[in-house]
Amino acid sequence: MAADLKAKGNAAFSSGDYEEAIRLFTEAIGLDPGNHVLYSNRSAAQASLKQYDKALEDAKKVVELKADWPKGYSRLGAAYFGLKKHEDAIEAYEKGLELDPNNEQLKAGLKDVEAANRGPAGGLFSSPEFFGKLAMNPKTRAYLAQPDFMTKLRELQSDPSSISRHMSDPRIAEAFSVGLGMSFMDPSNMAGMAGAMGGENGASSEQAEEQEAAMEEVPDEPEAPPAPVDEEEEKKKASQAAAQKEKEAGNAAYKKKNFEVAIEHYTKALELWDEDISFYTNRAAVYLEMGKYDTCIEDCDKAVDRGRELRTDYKLIARALTRKGKALVKMGELQDAIAIFNKSLTEHRNADTLQALNAAERSLKEHKEKAYIDMEKCGEEKEKGNQAFKDHQFPEAVKHYTEALKRGPPEVNPEAYKLYSNRAACYTKLGALNEALKDAEKCIELEPTFAKGYSRKGTVQFFMKEYDKALETYRQGLEQDKDNEELRDGMKRCAEAINRFNRGDVSQEELKERQQRAMADPEVQNILKDPIMAQVLNDFQQDPRAAQKHLTNPEIMKKLNKLISAGIIQVK
Repeated sequence: MAADLKAKGNAAFSSGDYEEAIRLFTEAIGLDPGNHVLYSNRSAAQASLKQYDKALEDAKKVVELKADWPKGYSRLGAAYFGLKKHEDAIEAYEKGLELDPNNEQLKAGLKDVEAANRGPAGGLFSSPEFFGKLAMNPKTRAYLAQPDFMTKLRELQSDPSSISRHMSDPRIAEAFSVGLGMSFMDPSNMAGMAGAMGGENGASSEQAEEQEAAMEEVPDEPEAPPAPVDEEEEKKKASQAAAQKEKEAGNAAYKKKNFEVAIEHYTKALELWDEDISFYTNRAAVYLEMGKYDTCIEDCDKAVDRGRELRTDYKLIARALTRKGKALVKMGELQDAIAIFNKSLTEHRNADTLQALNAAERSLKEHKEKAYIDMEKCGEEKEKGNQAFKDHQFPEAVKHYTEALKRGPPEVNPEAYKLYSNRAACYTKLGALNEALKDAEKCIELEPTFAKGYSRKGTVQFFMKEYDKALETYRQGLEQDKDNEELRDGMKRCAEAINRFNRGDVSQEELKERQQRAMADPEVQNILKDPIMAQVLNDFQQDPRAAQKHLTNPEIMKKLNKLISAGIIQVK
């Protein structure tokens, strides 16, 4: 945003709209107060409006932020020069030249100040006001494009005593009269001024006579009337500037949480100038902080409508819509807020709006889920699921148990673990082993002492031919219920399956399938990658008797048993 405002400020400056440039640079500074270039640009715009005090303040800020930037000293020197503080201006330009001795802008500025110090004529021809008057006068404007005329002006700037020599040029005489605001055809005035600004003791009478003669040769043309002042335009600019000041005062009050004062300033800004919708959106932000959500939305709607009329930057339209969306969120109107956030994103996609949209969507989902909770309906769905399971209608049973979990999720239902256990049994019957395993693990997570959860998980692992894992699951279950026959039977089945594989009483296809599953187990992979275990396995192959010493190491035995249970190693 600061970069966009800077670019717009530069464009306004280039077109000569210095007040607009100042406004834009000021907004940019509010967003990026540490950017020295913004203060430099605003200083230049203020100097163009002859607001040298303000230009000096900004120039000092530039130097404070970026002391090694030569251009900052150029701004500082120009401001001092405008205030006629020549010694300070010279010091500023010289400091800049210490940083960049070849900087032409600094050199020219220093030269102008020194010329102004040497005499009135030098000061006149070097002053910004002088060139402004020449540019505004239809007769002298064309001279500024003539190289020989500009060469003479530069000589006058550096050597004021040459005024008498150049007064024979009617263009110089005309420029001199325009610059001083004198009557061009008043020879006595011109001769007197030429003498006063000549050499140290004044020009000779012969020089004065030559100047008078030259003046008489100039045709007597009437001066062009001054450009008419557009009073309506001036009034418009004044209102705009006053509105901007009210906005800045409102921003300051808002930061201090003086909300009522901030509203007064923003309202006053709108009364002065209604073509800046940021006055509406800023006031809407205050109402949002105050909890006056309806009023906030009203201002946001006005900002959007007015912005459409004025063809305002789409980013400002998006900002108004986002602010409206936030007010709707505060009011609990989440569905409407989401629609507004999406509309804002069609105007301008930015991180703040995306974040607000995502938060609103999450809140809406949570709100719907909470509104759906009904423990009575949860119990009804559970009973329907139990009946469907008894009738071997396992897909229907899964559907009912799922609905029961929605109506009574774990955060409100202390017996939700039973629903996960029941659904795991359904998935197992359907052969959906991965889903069954997830539900069994969720059951154990919610209630670690529930033996049925371990039985469900062990059964799934057994069907997945992960006998070693199933064996461990059954063992954990027996720690919770040591007399549980279902768990004991499960352990026996696992032990028989492992022994059957070890005896080779399985087909090659079964053996290969089991080994593939085992090789996908991260624990098995880590054991096989262990260099010590690699050596142990090699010893058992090369010299089984000598390898018996490894069996006394508990850690190695644990890893060997894991490989045996997984079917990686066969014991014959």
